This record gives sequence, structure tokens and C-alpha cells, in this order.
Amino acid sequence: MPLDSLLAPDWAAALAGVEAELRSVLEFVAAECSRGVQVLPAAADLLRAFRQPLADVKVLIVGQDPYPTPGHPIGLSFAVSGHTRPIPRSLANIYRELESDLGLPPRTHGDLGAWSREGVLLLNRVLSVAAGAAGSHRGKGWEAITTAAVTAVVGRRTADGKRKPLVAILWGKDAEAMRPLLDGTPSISSAHPSPLSASRGFFGSRPFSRANELLVEQGASPVNWELPPTV
Repeated sequence: MPLDSLLAPDWAAALAGVEAELRSVLEFVAAECSRGVQVLPAAADLLRAFRQPLADVKVLIVGQDPYPTPGHPIGLSFAVSGHTRPIPRSLANIYRELESDLGLPPRTHGDLGAWSREGVLLLNRVLSVAAGAAGSHRGKGWEAITTAAVTAVVGRRTADGKRKPLVAILWGKDAEAMRPLLDGTPSISSAHPSPLSASRGFFGSRPFSRANELLVEQGASPVNWELPPTV
């Protein structure tokens, strides 16, 4: 199956150099499924982060790996399906900070697809997981794909050779480990929004307004961070 049937065309072109690695990890996922392992998210959502055009990305938010609860992950970091109740506590903390920062009301759903359509790349470091086994697909090949993806986002240039506007939001140590790939991209770092660490620097970090300020400084339009009340 050609890559451009799974990804936006410019993403397919950007990831052509790791096509063999991508096919290998997809074969691993298929093999796990064939032996009865429930792999999350659903196959149709494994590469969802790359459906929106690479050219439209303005903000990069890096996650770890998908939620390991069946029915929850939708292929976008920190997001869950619109019918998931209650939403994960990390996402509830993100909503709490969003309200504190921009005055936007928290939503009862956790579908962040509207952010994706605004140019926010919600990219997990690892794009699949076995149900009930957090971190189970680390080291299986996804890291090469997501490294290439971040490198592609950072490396975009305008017609006159200038960098395209981009802001990286790095929550927690795993995301911070991606910093060497950012090549000086403006970034906002804080503790992870997990209940275990949110009080140690995530709350009060104002990532949403600060990201918009950095985008405007680069000549880009700000992100509309408001999510629809229902999905």
C-alpha cells in the first residue's frame, strides 16, 4: 500500500526516507494483532497525526505512547475518543491550565481533533501500544518514524529559505528528550500534566498563550485553542 494512501501527501514525501522502517513497524503491529493481541489505537488511527498536511503545522506537542485502555486512544497525543468518560486526568489538567491561561471552559470530551485541524501536531513518541500494557511498543521501531517526523517539521523552509513558523511544547522528560531535534525552534517546557507532576511546574506555565505569542512573533496567525462543546 503506498504511503500517500495513509498520510497527507507532503507527510508521505517527508517520511519516504523511513518508509522501510514504517512498513516494518506496521508489520510488527499486524503480527501482534494476528496472534490475538489487542493493539491500540485502531488500525485506521495509527497514523492519524499525519493526516493533516505537514505544511500546516504550527505547534508541536509531543506525548509518550497511546493510552492503553481500549476505546480511548485516537492517534493524537493526549486525546481520547469523544465518548470517553471520564477523560484522563492528564487531559483534565491540560483543560484546567487552558482555562487558567486563556479563560476557555473545560470540555467533558477529550477529542482534540480541532487542535489538529488548527495546525497542532499531537505526536506521540510511540504510536501504538498493547491494550493494558503501557509502554509495551517502545523500542519496536516507532521512534525512528517520529524522529523523522520531528526533523521534517523543524526543517521546513519558506521560498526565501527562512524557517516556517513553529513552536514546540515539551511536557515532561520524554518530550524534553526531543529537544536536540528541534535545532533551536522556539519551545515551551514544563513538567508533565500528569497528576504526579502537574503541580511541579505545569500549572501556571501558560503554554497556550505563550505559544500564540511566539507564533505571532514569527509572523504566523495564533492557534484557536477553543474546542467544540461536543463532538
